[in-house]
Amino acid sequence: MTLLHQQLLYIAALAATLLSADALNIIGSSGDTTSHKPITNNQSRRNFVHQFGLVAAASSMPTMAANAVDAQFKEVGQQERPPEGESPFSTLPNGVQIKDFRQGSGSTVQNGSRVELTMKGRLLNLNGVIFYDTKSNDPNGFGEGTPLQFTVGDKSVLPGLESGLIGMSRGGIRRIIVPAEVGYGAFPSLEPQPLTDVERRALDSVVKNPRRDQTVMFDCKVERLK
Repeated sequence: MTLLHQQLLYIAALAATLLSADALNIIGSSGDTTSHKPITNNQSRRNFVHQFGLVAAASSMPTMAANAVDAQFKEVGQQERPPEGESPFSTLPNGVQIKDFRQGSGSTVQNGSRVELTMKGRLLNLNGVIFYDTKSNDPNGFGEGTPLQFTVGDKSVLPGLESGLIGMSRGGIRRIIVPAEVGYGAFPSLEPQPLTDVERRALDSVVKNPRRDQTVMFDCKVERLK
C-alpha cells in the first residue's frame, strides 16, 4: 500500500469519526434532543469542511517531511547562498565538488601520499542512504571501525575520491561529491566497496540501474598521512 493510499484511508476514518461526533453533539449526553439548540445543515457542513481541512493538513505532514529530506540532498553542492554563512562547494576540473568542514594541520595529501581515512559514503539518488562506513569494518567489536588505507595514485580507489582528497591535511574533514564519470558509473569495482550486505544492496541498486543518478557523496577525515 502506497503512502498516498494510507493517507486517504486515514482521512476517511477520521472524517467518519468527526461526523459521528457532530451527531453526538446534536443529541446531547442525556439523549434529550430538546435541551440543545438545533444545528442547521449549513452549520454541520461548515464544521465538517473545517475539520476535514485540519485532518488533511495533518495527514500531509509525513509527505512534506519526506520532500524536505529530498530537497536537502538534491541541493547538496548547488546552494547559491550557503546557510549560516558557510562556504560554498568548490568544483574541480573533473566535476568533483569539495567543501572543507575542518582544516587539518601539517603536510598535505599529494599524489603518492599514503593515507588512512575514516569516512562515510552516501547515495544522493536515494536521499543520502549510507552505502559505505569505515565503522562497519569492526573486527574487534569495539565500534571504532578500521580506516580505509591506500596510496593516492595507485589506481585502487575511485579517481574522483582521490582528486577530492588532494590538499587535505591530518585531522581535516572534507565533503566530496563524486559524479558517475569519475566514480562508480565508470569504475564500479574500485574502492571504497560496501562492507555489509545492506550497504552492498544499496550501492548496487544505483550502480546497476543506468536510469539512476550515480553521484555519490563522501564525508572524509584524514586520520594519518605519510
